[in-house]
Amino acid sequence: MSRSDVVGGGYDPATQPRQPDKSLGELFGEMTSEVSTLFRKEVELAKTELRDEAAQVGKGAGMLAGAGVAGWLALMMISLALAWLLDQAMNTALAFAIVGVLWAVVALVLMTVGKKKLKVEPIPVTKQTLKEDATWVREQKS
Repeated sequence: MSRSDVVGGGYDPATQPRQPDKSLGELFGEMTSEVSTLFRKEVELAKTELRDEAAQVGKGAGMLAGAGVAGWLALMMISLALAWLLDQAMNTALAFAIVGVLWAVVALVLMTVGKKKLKVEPIPVTKQTLKEDATWVREQKS
């Protein structure tokens, strides 16, 4: 190869073999091995990432559980304080009954709203696409 081939454009490194001494079978074998290794490493990376994310989610769930317990304790203390405050103006049993009824009303409202939220049609988009697919298949048969 002369200098004029390189300068004049006759030589293009992209079209030249990188390992001309190897057969196509050897090159294919190397490529298969490298793809296999790459795939294994990608799976390993995904496992590592999932493990890290799972640990982070676990810590977050633990924090939320702790917050739930702390919130419940705060709610209990506020309820007792309210009953004690009402106790200053009326019978103790009546004060605690009023606080209990107040929480029963809150529970009833939350239950009613929750039940309404649970009345949803499951997977409406999937049902629609399945119907469309069935229609398409019937049309193909005709």
